Amino acid sequence: TKWVEIRVMDTGKGISENELDRVFEPFFTTNRQFGGSGLGLYICYNLVVSQLKGTIGCESHSGTGTTFNIHFPLKETADENHS
Repeated sequence: TKWVEIRVMDTGKGISENELDRVFEPFFTTNRQFGGSGLGLYICYNLVVSQLKGTIGCESHSGTGTTFNIHFPLKETADENHS
């Protein structure tokens, strides 16, 4: 099986260690006062795991930015199977 890897990184303020364990939980947000619902990463997690049959992880330290690593199997098209 071939896999797709997507890595998204930023150089922002990062996510604290106690928040990092909760980023994929529904309704968890540190941004509610600015309209955050806490559903964005929960939806991403469910799409990657349920629909793409993959994994998503998050690495971060306060003050150093955040990295999201997404892996899912590559689905071959009918054209690729016959070439």
